[in-house]
Amino acid sequence: MVLTEKETMTIEDLRQQEQNCVEKYRRYSGEARDTVLRDLFEELSRKEQEHYDSLGQVLNGTVPSCNCNDRDGEMYQPKATYDSMTNTEDKKNDCFLVTDCIGTEKMVSGTYNTNVFTFGDTKIRKLLADIQIEEQNHAEMLYKYKTVNGMA
Repeated sequence: MVLTEKETMTIEDLRQQEQNCVEKYRRYSGEARDTVLRDLFEELSRKEQEHYDSLGQVLNGTVPSCNCNDRDGEMYQPKATYDSMTNTEDKKNDCFLVTDCIGTEKMVSGTYNTNVFTFGDTKIRKLLADIQIEEQNHAEMLYKYKTVNGMA
């Protein structure tokens, strides 16, 4: 498989975006006060690393198979640490982090939605569509955390 220059640049841009997400989740896992949120950020960092690695494989000429997992968001059931009446500095900190990450996931998902149309190769399009669904799942997981903790 040979990518066009535009396709290569698009994959490189998406890969940089994934690297930024990996770094953000790693940093935020260190800043989160709640261990449930810390664990979620660590999990999402691993998933973003998988996206980064998959895009690297595309740049190297192979398209990894995708699992088309659209259930992570649906299945995620976080345990509440905070309640709706609590308004501590820890809760405010964690609310900021999770809200920021939801915004990031929205932006990343939209980028995949637009860039999938750059490619003619069905396997690449399927991979990018799968990653987009996973990004939506990440946002859903973050929103569920926010809701159960009285932050939404």
